[in-house]
Parts: sequence; structure tokens; C-alpha cells
Amino acid sequence: MTPSPHRRRAMAGTAVTALLSAGLVVTAAPVSAAPSADALIAEVYGGGGNTTATLTSDYVELANRSTAAVSVDGWSVQYLPAAPKPTSTWQTTALTGSVAPGAKYLVGEAKGTGGSTALPTPDATGNINMSATAGTVALVSGSDPLTCLTAADCAADPRVHDLVGFGGAVVVEGTSAPAPSNTTAVSRTAGDTDDNSKDFATATPAPTNSKGETTGGGPTPPTGIPARIHDIQGTTRLSPLVGKQVSDVPGIVTGVRTFGNSQGFFFQDPTPDADPRTSEGIFVYTGSAKATVQPGDSIKVSGKVSEFYPDESGAKSLYQSNTELGSATVTVLSSGNPLPPAEVLHPDTVPTTFAPTGGNIEGLTLQPDKYALDFFESREGMRVEVDDARVVGPTDKFNELYVTTKPAQNPSVRGGTVYLGYDDNNAGRLEVQSLIPFAQTPFPKANVGDKLTGATAGPLDYTQFGGYVVQATQLGSLVSGGLQPETTDKQTVDELAVATYNVENLAPTDAQAKYDRLATNLVHNLAGPDIVSLEEIQDNSGATDDGTVAADQTLQKFADAVVAAGGPKYKWTEIDPTNDADGGQPGGNIRIAFFYNPKRVSLVDRPGGDATTATTIVDNHGKAELSISPGRVDPTNPAWNASRKPLAAEFRFQGREVIVIGNHLVSKLGDQPDVGRNQPPTRGSEVQRGQQTAALRAFVDQILAVNQKANIVIPGDFNDMQFSPTVATLTAGGALRDLVNELPANQRYSYVYQGNSEVLDHLLVSTAPRGVEYDVVHVNSEFFDQASDHDPQVVRFRPSTGNEFLDQLLDLAHCFAPPAK
Repeated sequence: MTPSPHRRRAMAGTAVTALLSAGLVVTAAPVSAAPSADALIAEVYGGGGNTTATLTSDYVELANRSTAAVSVDGWSVQYLPAAPKPTSTWQTTALTGSVAPGAKYLVGEAKGTGGSTALPTPDATGNINMSATAGTVALVSGSDPLTCLTAADCAADPRVHDLVGFGGAVVVEGTSAPAPSNTTAVSRTAGDTDDNSKDFATATPAPTNSKGETTGGGPTPPTGIPARIHDIQGTTRLSPLVGKQVSDVPGIVTGVRTFGNSQGFFFQDPTPDADPRTSEGIFVYTGSAKATVQPGDSIKVSGKVSEFYPDESGAKSLYQSNTELGSATVTVLSSGNPLPPAEVLHPDTVPTTFAPTGGNIEGLTLQPDKYALDFFESREGMRVEVDDARVVGPTDKFNELYVTTKPAQNPSVRGGTVYLGYDDNNAGRLEVQSLIPFAQTPFPKANVGDKLTGATAGPLDYTQFGGYVVQATQLGSLVSGGLQPETTDKQTVDELAVATYNVENLAPTDAQAKYDRLATNLVHNLAGPDIVSLEEIQDNSGATDDGTVAADQTLQKFADAVVAAGGPKYKWTEIDPTNDADGGQPGGNIRIAFFYNPKRVSLVDRPGGDATTATTIVDNHGKAELSISPGRVDPTNPAWNASRKPLAAEFRFQGREVIVIGNHLVSKLGDQPDVGRNQPPTRGSEVQRGQQTAALRAFVDQILAVNQKANIVIPGDFNDMQFSPTVATLTAGGALRDLVNELPANQRYSYVYQGNSEVLDHLLVSTAPRGVEYDVVHVNSEFFDQASDHDPQVVRFRPSTGNEFLDQLLDLAHCFAPPAK
């Protein structure tokens, strides 16, 4: 659930790792050729001469976004039908000459009988009759026809310099550009991300040749609407000038991104307007081409306005967009100018209310004095500053962390920011990334509660997985908050200790260091629990999808590490799942397993359990027993589709029975993001989790119907908050206690996500156990160096005998009980 060291044009490694651990099957991204850094296809039009068309001919327009001329002598433009057959061939048009830097190159194609306006004089001429609505066009560094008929084969052909498939074409980069028509072309809106759907949109045909001549026959006048940045940004989340060319937009360069395929720069108008709703900063996207400007340059920019969505285009996106300029021409007027001052975000600067509501908020007029998301949107692209920023989300492997601008807002007991309700989403959180080369200033390795003293400042960006982010050009100095991993108390000799720990895709191929860390957590930080519910135990081949389902090697390696760390010689019990049926990392077959200390507890072993056979409740003279132990709870119920099935086992401790039901509910994947354009977000995954907890509650009710004094413990990763409907299904009527709710509010968390310290893991108990002591043991989630992304938790209690008088005597004896050995 964590999800860019940089701006994400596709799912970055952080997100993939998080989605896999959350239980999603992730498919490979479409194959594509390398992005073009110089000459590329700028526009394609196939409706020339058709009914309703104005232009008489089809055309392909090239553009050069580099600073040097690109020779196309011996190159070709080639065309393939949208749905090629095995006998299909590429049609070619030979090219000559070169494309000047920042200029266009027009390739005229077949002429039809309709239309009234001729193309400007083409720089090359062919006779390809292209479809008006669907097809593929390639710019090829050679004249021989291509032979590839699939996207993967064309991506592998080094002659393909650029390619666009439109209208649902088979051969595409990424996914298809939209379908044009007799009156529209597909026109590049930004640089080259190797995803046609993101790089192209439909637009009015505007053929331009190398001389700058348009259909009018003369040189192209300075194109675009003269504008300032605040005119482009407007008063809503969407630019009033989206899709239009703007010219001579002035500003000062404030930050340059120099890595990956998402290069570009931020610039800001030093002369703002008086409207607090309109941002004075914006990003200029140059793709894989390095920006040629430096911070402090005074510039004028001409380019095309677009709204870039970080996940999918247009209506499909769940996120907000970035307003940006693409296909830009930049004129440097002077250098070494002071940067516009950064707006310092004091604790009371950002509103406390998180977002407006009512569905898609993109078209709503911004109210930056009322809503946090509106405040940040009204500063999109502008320099902001947080002084002495407290870290509330630790540095991840992609060099990003979270700070808060509101240190007094829901502080956790250890320096984070606690998430206590859907209507109390912490508004002060900001992600921090860095535009500073790491060789110059390494990114800080920060834990929760640390501080970045001094100023952390830079342009404000928006990313898919982090929301609003400071792209720092200045980083505060890291000062440790002294955070240390926690330890819990040892259970006494007459207390049973039950723990839950999500060990994050533990596989035999993991480094021994991970096993040793987890083992140390169990032995020292958790004081050797008697029973441990382990979530995300992978099979013996890990993520290799080879049909393996057994996990004995994983569990043996873990048990051996516990012994090496000085802990008990745990036995384990589990049930192998059906291959690839329980979600999680493809091939990993994650499951729930129990460790138990045979010197303290015994497993009531009743055979018969397998992946699809349900354990049921047996009434044995008023004592509730499991028909199968261990056994799965209602495993064929559709509620558990593509998700882990609960594992129930009956244990005996000092002559008393305890039923433990381990869980790992379906992930929150598919929920709309908190920082997205739909407010409030729809949490669609709650439906399946609600069905799962309904099935689980029905099973618990069957136990209690036999014995109201049954000792029941329900540990696990519930993938949901303590205030959610998911958990409320279990706690309704008071039959079960969700122990996290019995902690002080500032201690209710086991996971840190986007700077929110929140609850995903739970321990619930029935009303029978006595002397209940509960602890979330923070050893992972707040630290940049983690063995897992979850914190474990433990409950210590004295099981009921079912005899009230005897229980009272045992409670009295407990006062003299020594710690367990």
C-alpha cells in the first residue's frame, strides 16, 4: 500500500511492490520502443478528401524537439492498417532532407475527391491512403518496409524511431491514441512517454511544413494565445486553455527535473495577480529530452496546454491532473535572477478541512481558504516552504518521505500523524522528493519523528501515489528524533500471549537478514508469544509461478532463525492454498500460518483440512470444538474469491481451549484515492471485506451459540481501519472486542501510509478472556529500514475455564504468577 522517486508516467517500482504485497495480480506493461528525444510524429490525419473534410489530402507531420537538426535522408514514414492480417504489409513514403530544431516537416499523402483546401507544400510526398479513424504510422530510420505486425515485434525493431497507433489499432506504443475523423487529426499534446493514449489527443488538423507554412500558404505567424501562468492555471483544477497553444508566457525557472522520461522544468511568474485561486507556477514537460534552462533563468515559453493524469487519460483517471505545457519553445531572456520567494506554510496556513465533496471536484471553483486540497491545487507548480518540518512518513527505497505542516494535528505518541476517521484526514501532510542531484545532496534517511531543520522548499507537484509533493530544491538538515523499536512485556506463566505479524511476502529466497530481523522481533520485541498468526507466508518457490504451493521451507527457515535468536522452538501449522487462488504476488501463494510454542500450548490436531474443506463447529456437551483443526472457515464462499481464507485452529493452554482464527482480508486496491478528483472517495473494496467479515462473524456466532464463555482470538491483517464498516460487522453487539480501540487515540496505528499512521492490523477477542493486556509493538512502519511494512501486535490474557468461581480463584493466584519461561 505504499506506493516515485520522480514523476510517474507509468506505475513505478514502489507502487508495484505495494500492490503485490496488498494482494493484486499485476500484469506486465505493454512493450514499447525507446522514447524519441529528437524527431517524432507530431500529427496524423487520414480524412483528406473525404465527405465533410476541408483538407483535400492525408498527411503526417513530424517535429524536432531537440536543439540540433535531424537528418531524415533515407528514412521513411510507413503505414499499417489498424487490424493487420498475416498477409498485411507496411506502405512507405521516402523522406529526404532534415528537420530543423523546433521545426516541422510535412509528409503529404493520398488525395481524395472531397475537401476544398490543399496542404501547404509538403517536404515529402507519398500516395498512402490512410484510414480516417484507425491505423498505425511509424517514423522509420530506413526505407525498407517494416515486417512487424505486433506491438512487441515493432518495439523490438531498432529502425522504428517513433510510432503512433490510433483508433484502437493493434500496433501501438502503450495503448491506442483516440480515434480521429474526417474533420480531426491525432495531435501530440506533450513529449514522448511511449504511451500513445497519453501523448496524443484529437484536434483540428493543422498541417505545417518546414518553412512554417500552413494551409494559408504563408509563414506561420507567432502562434498561440498570449498568456501568463495564472491565465493558464485558472480558478479550477482544469485549465480554461487546455488544448490550446499559448505564447510568450513569462516566468523564472524554479526547478529542473533531469532524470528519466519525465524531464522538464518548473517556472513561476514573479508578478502574480491578486486572485488567490490562480497558481503562478507550472511544469513544462520535455519528455526524455534534457531541459536546457537553469534555475534563475528568466524565460518566455510558447507551447500547448494539457492536463496530464498520472495513471490513465481523461475520464478513466481516479486522480487529479497536472496542468502543464508541452511541445514548448523556450526563449531565455537572462540568467542568474533571484527565484520568486517561496510561500512558507505555517501550522495555520493550510486549511484543516481536507477537501470539498460532491463527486468529481475538478470543475469546482477553488476555495483555497477553506479546503486543503484546494489550497495545494491553487499553488500547483509554485514554490512552497516548510520550516523545521517533522517527518510523519519515513524515507522509502525510492527516496521520498512525508512531513506535516500541522505538527499539532492528531500527533501520534511517537511523532507521526494518526488517522482517526474518514472525516479527519490529516490535511497537513506533504510528500517530499528532491530535484537536487543525490551526488550533491544525498536524500535524508529519515524515521518518523525526525526533523528537517531549516527550510525545505521547492515547486509543488502532484503525483499518482503521493498526492501533493514538494520537489525540493532546498532540503532541511536531518535531525534525529531518537525513535527506537519498541519491546513489550513478557507474559506471566498463567497468561497466554497471542500475536499477529504480516511478514510481507516472506519467501525462502529472501535474504537471511530479513529472517533474522523478523526472528529478533518475535523473540525480543514481542517477548516470545505462545501463538503467532503469520500473514503473507509464501510458498517454497516464492514468486516463481511454477505450481508450488507447499511452504514448509519458508516456515522451517523462519523457525530456525527464531531458535538462533534465542527464542522458542516453534512448531507450525497451516493449510496449503489452491495454486494462484488466494491473491497476492503472482506465484507466491501467500497464506496464514500459525507458529506455536509446544512447551506452552498444544495444538488440538483434528485432521481433514485442505484448501476447500470447511471446518465447522461441533457441540461437545456444551463445549465448542472445531471439526477440523486447523481448518479453513467457509473457504468456498465467494466472499473469499482471490483472497486469503481464514485459518482456524484449536489450542489447549493449561487445560483450557482457545480458538484462534487468523485472517488476511482482501486489500484496499481499487479504492478511489484520498487525494483524487472524486470526493469523498468511493471505497469499493469495502464491499468484499464486508462480505468476508459477515462470514467470519457467522462462524463466531456459531461458536458462541454453543458456549458463550468460549475463548476466541481473531488476529490478522484486516486491511481496514478500526472505524470502518468492515470491523463494525465483527464488533456489533459487543460479542467481540477490537482491542486497538481500547488504546489511547494517539497509539492507534500499525502501518504508515502517505504520512498517515493508521490501523490495518487487528486483534479481537471474545468477552471470556480475563486480564487482557494488548500492545502494538512498533518495530517497522515508522522506520526507513524495515523488515516488513506492518507492525506486529500481541495480546496477553488468562483464558476462561467456563467456571466463574474457578476463574476468580485463578485471578487471585495470578497476582503471584512469575513470567513465563
